[in-house]
Amino acid sequence: MTSKIGLKVASVVTALYSGVATAAYQLNFSRGATRLTEDIYDLHNLMMWIITVIFCAVFGVMFYSVYAHRKSVGHKAAQFHENTAVELAWTIVPFFILIAMAIPATKTLLEVRDASNPDVTVKVTGYQWKWGYDYIKGEGEGVAFLANLSTPHDQIYGSETKGEHYLLETDRHLVLPVGKKIRILATAADVIHAWFVPDLGVKQDAIPGFVRDTWFRAEREGIFRGQCAELCGKDHGFMPIVVEVVSAEKYTAWVAETKKAMAAAADDPDKKWVLADFKVRGEKVYGSICVTCHQANGQGIKGAFPALDGSKVVKGPKSGQIDVVLNGRPNTAMAAFGKQLSDTDIAAAITFTRNSWSNSTGEVVQPSEVKAARK
Repeated sequence: MTSKIGLKVASVVTALYSGVATAAYQLNFSRGATRLTEDIYDLHNLMMWIITVIFCAVFGVMFYSVYAHRKSVGHKAAQFHENTAVELAWTIVPFFILIAMAIPATKTLLEVRDASNPDVTVKVTGYQWKWGYDYIKGEGEGVAFLANLSTPHDQIYGSETKGEHYLLETDRHLVLPVGKKIRILATAADVIHAWFVPDLGVKQDAIPGFVRDTWFRAEREGIFRGQCAELCGKDHGFMPIVVEVVSAEKYTAWVAETKKAMAAAADDPDKKWVLADFKVRGEKVYGSICVTCHQANGQGIKGAFPALDGSKVVKGPKSGQIDVVLNGRPNTAMAAFGKQLSDTDIAAAITFTRNSWSNSTGEVVQPSEVKAARK
């Protein structure tokens, strides 16, 4: 028995030791990739020094007074009232301390809020649970896409080994040029989200019905990661942000290539699709948009998301399912995808669900039907 207890203790100690040995400790903020993050870093350090000095001074005087004037060495409590010098000291000294803190803090705050004269403006829209990006001003104007979590489904819910950027990778990156002032216009389509990329010094709430702005200017190229910083629902942790900062030349090439790809991918909403081809496309849309909630097997998550396999809505009239996908369902987690997806992608996803698992309606939902439903 003793040996077994000893082995257990040894295993616990070994586990703790290995954890200490491999832990990455950091006692301060990272410096980031913008001048603004440097200013925030310096402001933080200044405040830390000020409050450390105040802490040491106040507690030093307090502990000295308790020790030097203790009753055991014959001291008695002093009786004093309206000491003008003391009252002036505890008024004037804090005033100068506040001024020393307020000036640099105000300067940094004003800099954080100055989003004027941007080189590129991007509208960022938060959805449950993905980000939509629209380049609305500057080079890249007209580019628009959704960025979804790209961590494989098996890594999230299965036993597969977690990847390097587990829950921090997206299928599309927000690509921006280095050295340019980027203005971010943040809003949301459903609930409150927050666009947060620490290395760029950016954190802006995205609120439905409002447009809030912030900005940054990356001083070096690289990939910078963040996440939604608001508790926006069940899959809050599956809403990463990836910003890729590249040279001006690479950015220009990316814009040209992306616009070319968008033009090639633009679908004719009046095109007639056959079931086999449309089901393949619908599977891709379902895998990137719907699978997290409704699962790859269509069984959903009990108590949270309904099963699509055998669903009365999926197997019922096409118009009913089109309405649900376009407009969502109020007071539930079912988001409205009318502003997120094209007519063709919505029709493809619905066609896939109506002809997968045990569902076998044999029906094809054409993009023209979704187009008509929008009206």
